[in-house]
Amino acid sequence: MSTADSTAARPRLADLSLSAMIAGLVAVLVGYTSSAAIILQAAAALGATPAQAQSWLIALGLGTGALCLALSLRYRAPLLFAWSTPGAALIATLPAGSTLAAATGAFLFSALLILICGVTGLFARVVERIPRALAAAMLAGVLVRFGLELFTSLSLAPTLVTAMLLAYLLAKRMAPRYAVLAALVIGIAVASLEGSLHFEHMQASFAWPSPVWPRFEFAALLGIGVPLFVVTMVSQNLPGTAVLRQHGYTTPVSPLISASGAMTLLLAPFGVFALNLAAITAAICAGPEAHEDPRRRYMAAVCAGLVYLLAGLCGAMIVGLFAAFPQALVMAIAGIALLGTLGSSLADALGAPAHREAALVVFLVTASSLELFGIGSAFWGLVIGALWLALARRRRGITS
Repeated sequence: MSTADSTAARPRLADLSLSAMIAGLVAVLVGYTSSAAIILQAAAALGATPAQAQSWLIALGLGTGALCLALSLRYRAPLLFAWSTPGAALIATLPAGSTLAAATGAFLFSALLILICGVTGLFARVVERIPRALAAAMLAGVLVRFGLELFTSLSLAPTLVTAMLLAYLLAKRMAPRYAVLAALVIGIAVASLEGSLHFEHMQASFAWPSPVWPRFEFAALLGIGVPLFVVTMVSQNLPGTAVLRQHGYTTPVSPLISASGAMTLLLAPFGVFALNLAAITAAICAGPEAHEDPRRRYMAAVCAGLVYLLAGLCGAMIVGLFAAFPQALVMAIAGIALLGTLGSSLADALGAPAHREAALVVFLVTASSLELFGIGSAFWGLVIGALWLALARRRRGITS
């Protein structure tokens, strides 16, 4: 699907579908349940008060929702954004003594670097040089954990997950567009019967953002700002771009990176440490489960954006709602929703014989969760795979 095709027509309400709505809801569910606790740990590591920690969740939800909604409608593509979960983990492990004001200054510095990468087109030029097979292999390596956890969750809740798998398979045969919805509905029903839904932590309350005046300290700029920038670009924006390309969306990358950097700059005083292109949750909205017509999948990201905005406005109430679902249900629905994307990524990665071995190396390194110098395995998978491919080409040139 070309950008020209996606931007030629205006968004239409007729493009909305139940499958897109479910894909958007599942994406937000996975986003919150996989990282809300890490965000709260990061805020606590900087000495944030409960009100300030709540401000982080509010601002992150509003910023993410605004980006998803505005840019998906602008480009008519499933452009899902998220906060940098690796960035939150980085902040959560900061040594004692790091202050919230100095960290806020570092958030602004990191956002400025991201904005510069977007405005200058530097990031887009790097992405264009990555072979499609290697990008697909990296995406498969990122997603394979969710495929494995789908079946790992069988040991946690065999009845629940078996019922979800059967519902998915039956619906896939009879009504493919609603297969993920069927799995989710059956999962919630079985979890309710088993008594594993817990809504006691929900709070019916609204909160207001609490700003922090930034302080620019050289040590924090280097110790927090630079690593946060690197982690966000290579562990989040790079796989996020691969998701779009894997599904045939040629939306220009530079405006997306620029928008995420600008939004982070705007909301950093309220606790937004880094916003970026989503990868895992984006694959849910960009895949065939959202809609069989790629031109209508943008509505999945629009729906996700609306839910993120609602989550930002409602704060603890929405987070408590997502936390009510048992972990096995979340693991299972994420794995089910990503099966199609994982399969197509593996097919593209291994389809070209000339790139097959290098792509396999990218997949294995990315799936290994290797981390060096604070940078995640997705980046190292591409680096090692690119070197492998270059040496293989040189070897073939020498022997021919």
